[in-house]
Amino acid sequence: MNDPTADDAGDRYLVPALERGLRLLGEFSRDTRSLSAPELGRRLRLPRSTTFRLLATLERLGFVERAGNDYRLGMAVLRLGFEYLASLELTELGQPLLAHLCDEIRYPCNLVVRDGRSIVYVAKVTPPMPLSSSVHVGTRLPAHATVLGRILLGDMNLDELRTLYPEERLEAFSGNTPNTVLDLFELVRADRERGYVLGEGFFEAGISTIAAPVRDHTDRVVAALGTTITSARIDPARSPDLVRAVRACADALSQLLNHRPAADRAATAPRIRS
Repeated sequence: MNDPTADDAGDRYLVPALERGLRLLGEFSRDTRSLSAPELGRRLRLPRSTTFRLLATLERLGFVERAGNDYRLGMAVLRLGFEYLASLELTELGQPLLAHLCDEIRYPCNLVVRDGRSIVYVAKVTPPMPLSSSVHVGTRLPAHATVLGRILLGDMNLDELRTLYPEERLEAFSGNTPNTVLDLFELVRADRERGYVLGEGFFEAGISTIAAPVRDHTDRVVAALGTTITSARIDPARSPDLVRAVRACADALSQLLNHRPAADRAATAPRIRS
């Protein structure tokens, strides 16, 4: 029989008002930048008075601000986001390496991590030249439809990918987007064997990307490091040097995370004598 007190024991430390406030902040997104108090109340199924008290508190603390009759996220959310990124060892170690890579190849360089089915840009360095780019720190893009995302999916087997993408057809963002999980798995497997990805116009026409995996001490892919090139095709004469530079930078960051290639780990592993 189920113990009716089990859920109560697990929830007794929750603060309902705090939970509601955080859920309220979670209703805002890139596609939903502003919401009215009545709409927020409907979404969260909260009384009108409770919704207004939550909004008043969050506005006082700077987490939301008024936009006419609506509300939008405030600067305090942005400060928390940047503090979170700055607290990541990965970002701290990767930023100077990205800057060096950017100086060397003269193209924008990025570091991204995976959050579920999305990739999130956590560091970016751009050369001092006019460049139109909508990608910035905090930008989220679909993992299955991007070169950087394919790198981040590199450790997953077919069953794990099917769990992450249970739908029959994957959402298409360009003619290059894999149609099914099996198509995605074949791409990811080839990427893993190659050790890097060079994608021309894979997610966005006129934009090419070269990316390589960053691994930690467990040999797990924890980030993807890459460069974005504003060209539908990469100069074949320069391509090998760009790939080499990106892979070297990703390997350098992996080493800072105490990664050792599998062959090195096997060579130094203690041997069991019979």
